[in-house]
Amino acid sequence: MLTFILRRLALGLMMLIALSVLVFVLLRLAPGDPIDAYIDPNVSVSQAEMAAIRARLGLDQPLPVQYLAWLGAAATGDLGYSIQRSGVRVLELVFERIGPTLLLMATGLVLSIVFGIATGIIGAVRRNSTTDIGLSVAAFVGISSPAFLTALLGLYVFSVQFRVAPSGGMLTPGVPFSLGDLLAHLILPAVLLSIGQAALIMRYMRASMLEVLNQDYVRTARAKGVREFFVIVKHALRNALLPVITLIGSTIGMAIGGAIFIESVFNWPGMGLLMVNAVETRDYPVIMGATLVIGACVILVNLLTDITYAAVDPRIQVA
Repeated sequence: MLTFILRRLALGLMMLIALSVLVFVLLRLAPGDPIDAYIDPNVSVSQAEMAAIRARLGLDQPLPVQYLAWLGAAATGDLGYSIQRSGVRVLELVFERIGPTLLLMATGLVLSIVFGIATGIIGAVRRNSTTDIGLSVAAFVGISSPAFLTALLGLYVFSVQFRVAPSGGMLTPGVPFSLGDLLAHLILPAVLLSIGQAALIMRYMRASMLEVLNQDYVRTARAKGVREFFVIVKHALRNALLPVITLIGSTIGMAIGGAIFIESVFNWPGMGLLMVNAVETRDYPVIMGATLVIGACVILVNLLTDITYAAVDPRIQVA
């Protein structure tokens, strides 16, 4: 198991470095000069002053030198300073925003797992019934719906038309903190975030459950007179969950992409909104730092998923 974990750690580290290289290169290839973000457009700046700013920021160095300097600082926890919020460390902004994002994503993930597995089991047990067909249609709609469309429709229907949920934010301004107020703001964006994941988990769970239900040991359990509930829960469910465990880990990346749109639409003060604002204002240090942290979180979740999968099925360790 230790060798397996070390291999996954080494692979995750290489992926994180590759991600940082890709983001760094893409930002440098973006239209415009990075130094423009540091200069007030209403103030006249001479070429000598621009050259001095470029030298102070290290932008006069070759790209490989710039990248290695940034990577070396990032390895020590120094992600630089925000351009728009002068004097504020990027790491401070990340710590401010990562909590709300983790809360939103964790709630959405729990909802997607519960509903996805439950509906997948129901669809498999009632194969080709009206319930199964309805769940399959709903799953296909959920998988096909982009996150920004789901967020806008959910906001319009539940916040604008029926007014059953707040239209944005994490807490009501001017109101003392309460758990009920937090949940009222959380439930709608979390449900909307979970739709795509729940639909995907449902499809995988149904297919895996159908395969397991046709196995000989399940037929034997039924022939012995074991109640159907225990056949499903005790004999079939554990083996059917194996491919779903891997899927849950891989959907974290999809959840992050969805969270960016959800947080933007609902003005949720998380990492997604931070990145959107940084892109709009060309705050390069924040973009790089936030991307690196998010990438590290995704890789860590995938590592934990691999370890969980290996613990459930030891045969995976030889792969």
